[in-house]
Amino acid sequence: MGTKTVDEAGAETGAEATEAKRDEETVDVTEKDAKDQVTPVSEETDGVDADGEDSDLGEIVEESRSAGVGLGAGAVVSVALGLVSLTGGWIGTVAAARQTLVGQLETASSASVADQIQAVYGDAWQATALWAGLFALAALVTGVVVLARPAFGAPGRVQAPWIKSVAWAGVTLGVIGLLLAVLKYTDALLGLPSAS
Repeated sequence: MGTKTVDEAGAETGAEATEAKRDEETVDVTEKDAKDQVTPVSEETDGVDADGEDSDLGEIVEESRSAGVGLGAGAVVSVALGLVSLTGGWIGTVAAARQTLVGQLETASSASVADQIQAVYGDAWQATALWAGLFALAALVTGVVVLARPAFGAPGRVQAPWIKSVAWAGVTLGVIGLLLAVLKYTDALLGLPSAS
């Protein structure tokens, strides 16, 4: 009973080989899983990563959000000013009405028809064009400032595409409004009718 036969020894050796193979596969899988795992930074490190570098990601994100909000608001204001310059605003209407009243008060009844038209209507239209031009200039300057601001900010900070698009729209509306205001103020566009 103390002796082993060849068949029992071969079976025992085969069982040991199979078990050793399973152990090697287990070790390989465990090593792969260990490499895939990411070690989280504990709260005790106080914002410092494993390399000893400062990781203030939260502050950077918050700062970029606040800068983006200001630039976005500036871009929207630029478009609004451009639209006011094209459609006319309350200030332009009041200035035109005031200029009409001044023209009526200062024009003598013995003045020529051309002088009366210029004093009552021409000056009022020029006042409207002047205010439209001021709004257009404000839209143009605001849009340019929004577009140029990232060049003077932190390097590597990218401006959101929608802010650029809206700022370019404000600049375009400002240029168009300024051009139309100059043409109207100089009577090159929609000039006064002839009095003759």
